[in-house]
Amino acid sequence: MSKKLYVGNLSYSTTSDGLKDTFSKVGEVLSATVMIDKMTGRSRGFAFVEMQDADAEKAIATLNGQDLDGRKLTVNEARPMAERPPRREFGGDRRSF
Repeated sequence: MSKKLYVGNLSYSTTSDGLKDTFSKVGEVLSATVMIDKMTGRSRGFAFVEMQDADAEKAIATLNGQDLDGRKLTVNEARPMAERPPRREFGGDRRSF
């Protein structure tokens, strides 16, 4: 079974390929995705890496706190996204008089 890891405190210059290369030194990487801001097209500073369970635990132990592109990585198991209320567009309940 596979596990998804959260990787935080990334440099804006870190790419998905660079992240995959770093994590592949620890074990087999199924996927590595740096999250990109829709408006700017720039990295948001975090990513998700998917690995097999044993490799994921080894990656957390080995890479958490390690330096990548001048930043100390935060690596832990990803948590499911929490439910959020739907977003309102145009500021919600504003009334014009």
